[in-house]
Amino acid sequence: MSEELNIHTHGPIGHISLKRPKALHALNLDMSVAIAEALLSWRENPDIMGVMIDHAEGRGFCAGGDVVSIRQSVLEDGGRHGREFFFAEYRLTHLLFTYPKPILTFMDGVTMGGGVGLALPARYRVATEKTLFAMPEGDIGLFPDIGSGWTLPRLPGRIGIFLALTGARLDGAECLWAGLATHYLPSDRLAEMKASLTANPGTAAQLLKHYSAEPPAARLATNAEKIDHLFASNKLEDIIAALEKDPSEWAAKELQTILRKSPQSSKVALRLLAEGPSRKDFADEMEVEYRLAARSIMRPDFAEGVRAVLVDKDNQPAWSPARPEDVDEELLDSLFAPLPENERWSPFPALL
Repeated sequence: MSEELNIHTHGPIGHISLKRPKALHALNLDMSVAIAEALLSWRENPDIMGVMIDHAEGRGFCAGGDVVSIRQSVLEDGGRHGREFFFAEYRLTHLLFTYPKPILTFMDGVTMGGGVGLALPARYRVATEKTLFAMPEGDIGLFPDIGSGWTLPRLPGRIGIFLALTGARLDGAECLWAGLATHYLPSDRLAEMKASLTANPGTAAQLLKHYSAEPPAARLATNAEKIDHLFASNKLEDIIAALEKDPSEWAAKELQTILRKSPQSSKVALRLLAEGPSRKDFADEMEVEYRLAARSIMRPDFAEGVRAVLVDKDNQPAWSPARPEDVDEELLDSLFAPLPENERWSPFPALL
């Protein structure tokens, strides 16, 4: 059992609370393994009717994965620990996605990267006025993962592509509008909602409806038409050119955001999201994303991106390749290629 989690039951409700506040509850290997073990034990337990996932304290639900330790793994053990982390995290994400009992996640605060992987597979996803949702992996030489290739292309229009390329930060109202959240609750009603659920475990949908509030207008909606137009292509160079031609301040801001990110990461994201709708199932998606993660952490951009953002914090990464046009199809093909049979990702055996 990880000391960075509270795992317990309230009668028929399993309850998992992230408890790593100094790191905004970022997931590490031990946490991923412990959460999965709890879910697997409750999965076949007839006394457990559903699961709640939240955070115990602090301002973040989950800020992502512990990428600093993964960078250390790349530098010290050839990425072995990093690959173990992604293998376990993706097994957890797949377990959540296929879970037969209702899971309710509370995205109350920072919800990024690995936190998105805990939230989006759940049947019920609660946003609040404190929600801050983003997929900023392009800043550190990675790509939107933990099922993003499956979920983001299924958002309205080109919203998913916009989120993947820009790492845009959404509030709770925008998450609800985009379909990332299923409900919007005031944060001061969450405790009452949780208590009601444990007392009435079979009524999650009714309780969520009862406690839900009307959210503010979603700012993202006002730019949806523009996003659909400017992000219409699956080619990074085309999107950059479209933004360059648009005279609006909004387009200029998004252009600069994209240009600051790893070109390799952006092109991986575009291809992943373009191919996502054709995956046969979520396990297939996870298998492809694991190929990308296992290889991407060994590429120069990952160690350099984490250095620039989280280690030295100079925010001056030197990407390699540095230009979008230098990230060619041969490089992308090598990242997406199947792994050797003994290195491939697979779900928990019980879920095969």
